[in-house]
Amino acid sequence: MLDPRRLSLLRDVAVTGTIAAAAERAGCTAAAASQQLAALERDVGVALLERSARSVRLTEAGRVLADHAGRLLSSLADAERAVRDVAGLGGGTIRIAAFATAGISFVIPALTVFRRRHPDIELRFTELESAEALPMVQAGTVDLAVTHEYAPLSRPDLRGLDQRPLYREPMLLAVPRSLAAAETGAADLADFATTPWVAALTSTGFQAATEMACRAAGFDPRVDIRVHSYPMVLAMVGAGFGVGLVPQLAAVAQPGVSYLPIARPTGLTRQIYATTRRTDRSPAARALHRYLCDVLARTTPK
Repeated sequence: MLDPRRLSLLRDVAVTGTIAAAAERAGCTAAAASQQLAALERDVGVALLERSARSVRLTEAGRVLADHAGRLLSSLADAERAVRDVAGLGGGTIRIAAFATAGISFVIPALTVFRRRHPDIELRFTELESAEALPMVQAGTVDLAVTHEYAPLSRPDLRGLDQRPLYREPMLLAVPRSLAAAETGAADLADFATTPWVAALTSTGFQAATEMACRAAGFDPRVDIRVHSYPMVLAMVGAGFGVGLVPQLAAVAQPGVSYLPIARPTGLTRQIYATTRRTDRSPAARALHRYLCDVLARTTPK
């Protein structure tokens, strides 16, 4: 591998015409510059300079290498500027993933702040459920993913990942408004053992939360309706097809739907994380994490 400092000296000899002037540019003595140029000749195995008592000239090989050196050193300078830009949030790209509920409620507002404050950083966003996003962070194709876990389900494979908690939200029971009128206070899921349930398809990841919660209450839910998303859960509940579990962030106003806190079983929550690679120290990812926390602090119930 050729030494960039020696290449820089050769380029400066080509520009200035003398070793002394090249040495002055490099901030070293002429003798030291001459030694470095001799070392460069040994590196490439050919003569680069024709020396005489009063002058120095580049050989044809020296002129070719000096020409390449100029381009190489320019590329190195560009690379250094790019790295400094990224470190100072002045450039680069950040790739983000988030599941739909988080995206709508707080990720998009945080990305809006990020784009306004760091317009030179390119944002790339993909909507992904946590089961899809975690392997992509591990593989390095996503820089920061907003992911979730349902307590007390078992944790996914987190090897090589760093998770910073963003928000812990309670699970609520979405019920048709006509049914809610007969309920008072918080719900005991056991009271809904014979009620039809609306739950997810297995591919969407939150079916397990419904079944886990119902089994903790002592029964297997009768799931008549299976859907892909919380908006569909709520639409089906509002139409009177059953009841369903939803996290607090998904509990938006919906015609015909009421929300009940859950008294039993206890501890039904969804924990949301900012997930990155453990070895990634991206300033852009750290900045986005701050904006996510700021938006959540302003918008979520205390």
